[in-house]
Amino acid sequence: MDEVLLAERLIAYDTSRRSGIGQATDFVAGWLEARGASVERRENGGRRSLAARVGAGPLRLIFHAHIDVVPGHPEQFVPRVEGGRLYGRGAYDMKAALGAMMLAVADLASEPLDGALVELVVVPDEERSEPGENCTQMMVRDGLRADFVVCGEPTDMDVGVQAKGVLMLRVDVPGTAAHGATPWLGDNAVLRAVDLFRGIGDLPFAAESAPLFERPSLNLGLIQGGDAVNKVPDHCRMHVDVRYLPTQSPDEVLAQVRSLDPLADVQVVLERPPADVSPDHPLVRALLGAAGRHEPSAASVGRDGASDAVAFIEVGVPAVEFGPRGAGHHGPEEYVEIASLPRYRRALVEFARSVAAMPAPAPRDEAAL
Repeated sequence: MDEVLLAERLIAYDTSRRSGIGQATDFVAGWLEARGASVERRENGGRRSLAARVGAGPLRLIFHAHIDVVPGHPEQFVPRVEGGRLYGRGAYDMKAALGAMMLAVADLASEPLDGALVELVVVPDEERSEPGENCTQMMVRDGLRADFVVCGEPTDMDVGVQAKGVLMLRVDVPGTAAHGATPWLGDNAVLRAVDLFRGIGDLPFAAESAPLFERPSLNLGLIQGGDAVNKVPDHCRMHVDVRYLPTQSPDEVLAQVRSLDPLADVQVVLERPPADVSPDHPLVRALLGAAGRHEPSAASVGRDGASDAVAFIEVGVPAVEFGPRGAGHHGPEEYVEIASLPRYRRALVEFARSVAAMPAPAPRDEAAL
């Protein structure tokens, strides 16, 4: 199956590393050029992205994919097929989706596509958690626009019309040093930090829900404290990943966290707003229709994780997440369901052709955006 072979090739590149990202990007560019797509290489902030185009017309679609992955063990970059599943780092998030998008673009290039321009944008840094803009944000700031964007993030063939917002916090917690043999004479900053994190889970915002979400998400991702085993640590730094609901205010969430310990210094390292696109948007309905012909249970859903869809939504471009079935992204046994890949590919092709048959949109008012 072409979808599996291409996904296996992509998984084999360790794209948690800069060198692997470069090799994989070169492969994707060459593969698309060999199949009739016009490929443009773009550089933003010293990082390289690709844009492959097929078709022509007044309507413009973007298929958006990222080639980078979170770090994994060496064996996770050796793809394996087992029980109808393809395992490997990035199989679900989102190299199998990228491979299917590449095949969909090749399918669309093989026959004339009049009425719509389809652009596959491949970026190297969606997974980054450092401050500052990523490539998608920079390209959107420089004028990248479309009538609709499909981000190939994992959704199990549903269409993600909402996603939680992101508040990544750095929390510095003070303590009082003492000898390790007499810890009662000190104030352990590590234990104090853990108590603070647990307290975040008891805050009012953490108990709220929304129509598409049961609750916000909280994760203690990094914690560093202490400099000797026989000493009570007098400082601890932790990084907390808060994913808040589209109905919540990030300022209120931050205020509640800061109220827990007046001596703790809480700073925002990274903030991204939630995503929210109407499920009644004509192109959302068109995508759901194409997905539903291959996955009858396809529906509009909320997504816990963030994606580059937000960068487009912020400038008035509707963007959703849509990807194949699987599980375990960022975990030790990440996989994609093989049977969903050809269905996903066909849904993308049918969606693009249905959009190409739609009436031309009204001229865009860039000044209003």
